[in-house]
Amino acid sequence: MKILFIHQNFPGQFKFLAPALTKCGHDVYALKLNQKVSPDCKFNGVHVFSYTPLKSSTDGIHRLLSDFETKIIRAEAVLNRAKELNKKGFYPDLIVAHPGWGETLFIKKIWPNSKLAIYCEFYYQTTGSDVGFDKEFSKVDSTDGCHIDMKNLVNTVQFPSVDFAISPTKWQASTYPDHFRSKISVIHDGIDTDLVKPNSTASLLINNQIKIDKNDEIITFVNRNLEPYRGFHVFMRSLPELLSKKPNLRILIVGGDSVSYGRKPIGSKSWKERFIAEVKPKIPSELWNRIYFLGKIPYEIYLQLLQISTVHVYLTYPFVLSWSFLEAMSAGCSIVASNTQPVSEVIKHDENGLLVDFFDIDGFVNNIILLLDNKKKRDLLSKNARKFVIDNYDLKQICIPKQIEWINNSIK
Repeated sequence: MKILFIHQNFPGQFKFLAPALTKCGHDVYALKLNQKVSPDCKFNGVHVFSYTPLKSSTDGIHRLLSDFETKIIRAEAVLNRAKELNKKGFYPDLIVAHPGWGETLFIKKIWPNSKLAIYCEFYYQTTGSDVGFDKEFSKVDSTDGCHIDMKNLVNTVQFPSVDFAISPTKWQASTYPDHFRSKISVIHDGIDTDLVKPNSTASLLINNQIKIDKNDEIITFVNRNLEPYRGFHVFMRSLPELLSKKPNLRILIVGGDSVSYGRKPIGSKSWKERFIAEVKPKIPSELWNRIYFLGKIPYEIYLQLLQISTVHVYLTYPFVLSWSFLEAMSAGCSIVASNTQPVSEVIKHDENGLLVDFFDIDGFVNNIILLLDNKKKRDLLSKNARKFVIDNYDLKQICIPKQIEWINNSIK
């Protein structure tokens, strides 16, 4: 079977599935944005093509149209590339795509007989999820409902042409409209539990001079970018009391200074700068020196960081679940997390982690200290967290077999 993946930043969520399908004997291709490679380039057995938009967004366009116009521009670029491929005799049996950037809006105009399967990451809501959840930083104005409708429009337009869909968690699938939900299979991307595993001998060298390991008292916090969507403000505001009560504690913070979700801060270059300015005056300098902002780090260093963690903290608005969260569980971290969806789909309080109300700073402090002081409890939560991931999200034994079965069923 000939399968085409479309993702502006391929492999993205398909980094395990696409190569696995080549091993099953399928002829697998991918189409991504602006990859400066020849058409015969390969990624783990996958033939990779690229497309290039013909223009950028229009200056001064109505703000409710700007996001949709960007997606139309990408859809047009994919359409043009598909025409070229079609003229050369390329016709996929199945197209698997992330629809969030509009790339597949017109794809069936070129290949009407191809089956189309999409990755359902998130369908925006005006209530009950991320919008308006945090009154401090996600304020809702009278036009936000209109903005959400326009943000979802790219998905809504595609629904009639979609044959099958996949979503990584039950809650993320539940955000989609009722009439479309029956097409969605809930299968996570998968966690490589053979790679991401506990290591009692792991150590980390900070700033090329400070070596830390499992014998140290360490809190870890990991985001792609440090921002309110992932609870960076709540975590930072917990540090004065944590360091006051635990002066030997080391805080390891991973994440960039950009914005992945939500709005940029007003009056500061980054959310990191904004909350350092707020919190630093409340912490004595000798304790502030125990906070390490590591920025974005190589994956192998990130794994070592998880492996030496004493307590790992994860917070999120009701939104997409981070890979890093499940990887922390797989690495055997003892976790204190926000009691938000879809976290509560994975963490069962006092069984494989501890859940705290997202805004309860005192609750986070108390539960973190509880684990820091109780190795027996940490070890139990750690063991159960890893077992839960192995039983439900293991890449090789659970998720890839289910995904391949989903692919096979999509072409029957």
